Amino acid sequence: MASTRRDFLRQTGCALVGGAALMSGIEDFGLVHALAQGGAAATDYKALVCIFFNGGNDGNNTVVPVDSTRFNEYMSVRAADGLALPAPGLAGGLLPVNPTSGGAYGLHPSMPELKTLFDNRQLAVVSNVGPLVEPLTRDTYRNGSGKRPSQLFSHADQIAQWQTSVSNDTSATGWGGRTADRAAPLNGGASFPQVISIAGTSLFATGAQTRPLGISDSRTSLASVLPVNNPPGASGYTTAQVNARRAAFDALRGLGSGATLVKASGDVTEQAVQTSRALATTNSTLTTAFPDTTLGYQLEQVARLIKLRDTLSVKRQIFFCQLGGFDTHSGQMAANGQGALLAQVSQAMKAFYDATVELGVQSSVTSFTLSDFGRTLQPSGGGAAVGSDHGWGNHHFIMGGAVRGGDFYGRFPTLVVGGPDDADTRGRWIPSTSVEQYAATLAAWYGLSASDIPLVFPFIGRFPTANLGFMS
Repeated sequence: MASTRRDFLRQTGCALVGGAALMSGIEDFGLVHALAQGGAAATDYKALVCIFFNGGNDGNNTVVPVDSTRFNEYMSVRAADGLALPAPGLAGGLLPVNPTSGGAYGLHPSMPELKTLFDNRQLAVVSNVGPLVEPLTRDTYRNGSGKRPSQLFSHADQIAQWQTSVSNDTSATGWGGRTADRAAPLNGGASFPQVISIAGTSLFATGAQTRPLGISDSRTSLASVLPVNNPPGASGYTTAQVNARRAAFDALRGLGSGATLVKASGDVTEQAVQTSRALATTNSTLTTAFPDTTLGYQLEQVARLIKLRDTLSVKRQIFFCQLGGFDTHSGQMAANGQGALLAQVSQAMKAFYDATVELGVQSSVTSFTLSDFGRTLQPSGGGAAVGSDHGWGNHHFIMGGAVRGGDFYGRFPTLVVGGPDDADTRGRWIPSTSVEQYAATLAAWYGLSASDIPLVFPFIGRFPTANLGFMS
């Protein structure tokens, strides 16, 4: 996954300098100040790290009930077409986990590192969570008496609903960005951005006031790829040339600063320069070894930035990472299919947790997963080409020292096609927990006040609780 300087500038330039383009999607620039609020700066440090599985991860093979009744239900639908995983104890079988609240489950066999974290109570599972406008049952969904999310089973729409927590309309802001808007006072006078994307532009990270900073997922320091910050000698430039380039760059950014869009672009670029200089002048290396993978690179960059938290004078940070390839309509069981992706997830997340331990912030950093949707229990295709189609509710992971780990939260669906949790007859699970509840639990831990929760999550009052209890 090594990238050239040209690749870096092409892939991340829009994120570094294009923050104004994200802002242009906001209906009214008056909103930029609408969420400003007073309050004291935090004395502690906390960070949220979002890991998005792009394409729609098959939760039905990620977390599987293994008690005899439910495992037989699972096998009866998936085994004949070759999409079922073996029971625990068999070759290539599911990895057994026993939640403290009861039940017997298995994690995908490619995730031994996450099993270890779960067993050590550093990882939890939220079951059957997804976009909802209000609580739904099979009856209220099918007879039309319940309010449904718009454009169900569509990649673009479901990605937007997961990242904005707005399930019945479009939104120009994501729940990560809106959380940062309301939590801005906790960062005191820090000029460094509160929200950082390691995976290009992200709706999740965009607020009315918050503009995310985008950086490369490369292991190479930003200082070696952003030309204005190339150090003398190593870059081939003299000290005088480097200083002249910086002066010219700063002068260009100052032109037209009275215009709102130009100033927004200049501010985002200035934040990129600050990041580069911090990484160039501060030791941000880690002892923890990260895997040589896409997600490994991204989470390593997150860990390096967390190491600089005191240098950057930040108390609150939100990060966005992303891994693609989860749209497994076919070839799901292939060597490079879902198993390979989940192995990458498991290894990278474990390395990241180990890095937080190295930095002494394991209880101050919480990582969590999102994805477009789950997938159908009923397979699509068969044999080597077997896969699964777009679903709805899905199972997700939360990791960190502050997580009440070793347990499942929410209600696991009944694995019966056409059963009480199926939206149709293919095993598309109607979520029993909403994205808003999942996200609000994380935002409350981050420091969002009870009065701010409904401002960030407008439908939260329609659900039984705003806090699922998986954070201490």
